[in-house]
Amino acid sequence: MIDPASSATVSGGQTTPGAAGLATRTNDLEEAYEFFLAYAAQGTPQESGQVREFLARFDRALDGLGAFFTTYVAGLQIDPEPYREFIEVIARDARAAQAAVRMVLAQPAVTSQIVDNLNASIHVRALLTDLFLIDEVLKGHQ
Repeated sequence: MIDPASSATVSGGQTTPGAAGLATRTNDLEEAYEFFLAYAAQGTPQESGQVREFLARFDRALDGLGAFFTTYVAGLQIDPEPYREFIEVIARDARAAQAAVRMVLAQPAVTSQIVDNLNASIHVRALLTDLFLIDEVLKGHQ
């Protein structure tokens, strides 16, 4: 079993499931979203700053998120059944948000307006809400 208090770094900067791995993904997503909010508020008509770096971090944090949570929950040595369906929801929302992020990354210029629309995307918002919920639920098992 995986020790939920441990993690190891794997390719792409991701970590294996564990409390540190969960914190890394959650922090990357939250920091990127906070950056997106500030970037959108700038109202710049051309690309500026570190927007692509934060979009890439957000994208990497979404890779395999459903599988990550499946393994993480298994490592907690609790009955995984009550979590399975919600982890499927997280996986779907992560794929939808990732599709939006990758479309934005493919643009020649990532403007504040594009990022503002990304922030407003129901897929991004649903994913963040999913993560806040499961993070809070899992805190009781760590």
